[in-house]
Amino acid sequence: MFGRLRIYFKERYPILARLVLGCIVFLEIHFIILLNEGITSFNISIQEFIGAFTVFAFLMWLRIADDLKDFETDKALFPDRPLPSGRVYKKDVVIVCIIVQAIALILNFLFMNNFPFCVFLYFYGYLMSKWFFQKAKIQPSLPLALVTHNPVQMIINLYIISFTVIKYGIRPVTLINIMALWTLYFPALIWEVSRKIRAPKDENDYTTYSKLFGYVRSTRFVMILTIVDIITNFILVYRLNRISVLVLFCLVSWMTWKFIQFMRDPEKFVLVDKVEIYTYLQESTMLLTIVVFLLVGRI
Repeated sequence: MFGRLRIYFKERYPILARLVLGCIVFLEIHFIILLNEGITSFNISIQEFIGAFTVFAFLMWLRIADDLKDFETDKALFPDRPLPSGRVYKKDVVIVCIIVQAIALILNFLFMNNFPFCVFLYFYGYLMSKWFFQKAKIQPSLPLALVTHNPVQMIINLYIISFTVIKYGIRPVTLINIMALWTLYFPALIWEVSRKIRAPKDENDYTTYSKLFGYVRSTRFVMILTIVDIITNFILVYRLNRISVLVLFCLVSWMTWKFIQFMRDPEKFVLVDKVEIYTYLQESTMLLTIVVFLLVGRI
């Protein structure tokens, strides 16, 4: 079993990388709120580590649930993946997922100040795993799947924000908190749509947004989302580091040009590859903004 799980996590959910991602997601939102509130004296405890682990565990559940939901489809379109290929059994991933989620929930119940928000997060995840009990309508429809499943990133953000505002007694509804609620939702949405935009010659039986709406309209939609997303970033870093605003502006300008290039010639490159580069640079800029502020103050 452990050998099979090693295969699954190596190919579908690299544990170390996803643990780092859980920490980044949790700490980025946590500290961007605190610093914008002028709070620079932090009370770090086991709670922050549990919060980061919860993000890691929940994203694991989503990965496994998604693979289980798409098992039959993957057998036809992606037969080399661990589950449809038979290299990993369904019961393997189900058992490890139950154990990890149980640990996360118990830790949240014992140590966290926002357990109701954790329950809400997992309840939403459960509805996603059941296609909101509308599988026949949602599964065949990319747009319906997007609007019902993608908002989970906002629920994750809400879990983090609720912890932060409760622990430090911050007003729950502020412009910064609203922007933080959206800040990692947009990159997830942009990536999800972009990975299903292809050049006409690359289309196959797999349903994509470019097949449904055309690659030009689909790319234009993602470009608009990217510009809206960067505005939320501007608001979050403006008080902390003006240089970061300039860096983010240069990044979004570069990405906008890539969108335009792709709309002119979709065979020039794979769109999602450029989106991933942009997202890594964007989130790195946000993290560096926090680190620089903590080290030297506002620039």
